Amino acid sequence: MTPPPQPPEITEDLVRVLLREQFPHLAELPLGLGARGWDCQVWRLGDTLAVRMPWATERADELLRNELTWLPALAARLPLPVPRPRSLGKPSARFPRTWMITTWVPGEPGDHVPATDGPATSAALAGFLRALHQPAPASAPTGHFGRGAPLAGAADGLPHGFAEAVGKGLLTEPDAVRAVWEDALAAPGWEGPPLWLHGDLHPANVVTTDGALSGVIDFGDLCAGDPACDLAGAWSILPDEALDAFLAAYAPDSALLRRARGWAVGRSIAALHIADAGEHGRPGGKTSWGPPARAALHRLLARD
Repeated sequence: MTPPPQPPEITEDLVRVLLREQFPHLAELPLGLGARGWDCQVWRLGDTLAVRMPWATERADELLRNELTWLPALAARLPLPVPRPRSLGKPSARFPRTWMITTWVPGEPGDHVPATDGPATSAALAGFLRALHQPAPASAPTGHFGRGAPLAGAADGLPHGFAEAVGKGLLTEPDAVRAVWEDALAAPGWEGPPLWLHGDLHPANVVTTDGALSGVIDFGDLCAGDPACDLAGAWSILPDEALDAFLAAYAPDSALLRRARGWAVGRSIAALHIADAGEHGRPGGKTSWGPPARAALHRLLARD
């Protein structure tokens, strides 16, 4: 597959020009950079809108189209605010990639301002996931990188990046982490219909207000499959002492819980590598991903 043309540097002036060309009725609204995500930059447009600009990955265009196709119909049943796609911006000579206008979800990024209100956040997260996790149609997308599929390790049965994390000293209790992972691999698989999943639920993809979870963002990885993939986010998003209330409200069976713990291990190890890259100034690094990943591993091991 031929990669998309490399776009120019994304600046306020460029976004403003694109708006004037394709959405002139929005072009004079206040505009400012909101966040640089893994796949897209998010620019806040006025008080209620945002512009999503692909910048760091080749797949970002596909993720935007996926979100526009599926999220509007799901959003109405979700009990938390989510970005509602409005329009796709077309590739042009100035910017040769697809971009998108969505609604803005107010709040602070959860990896920078974590939730502290345990009762409110556990209830909000459980309610959101129960509403989202409903059977998906046969035409629903398949998740990238195995999201929603059965857990899979490297050739030696370990999660991706485990050995490297041990070598770097990123895991303080590697044997205990390995045991959680192996238990998840041994758990019975998902036997129900494929359910709708957020697909990438972690602290950077939620927002908080006054210490509580107040919105979920970035649905580009929306897909269908095993809900364990989404449940894993609870270990990194929830504050201390809130997990039991969340599990009581969502009520996963034993096998689903074991698989979710395995997903949480894999996600935490990946986040530790991203945080380590940020601490050493390497591309793609995000130091804010380290604390929630370490907290998730602590919570996982504390229950054993």
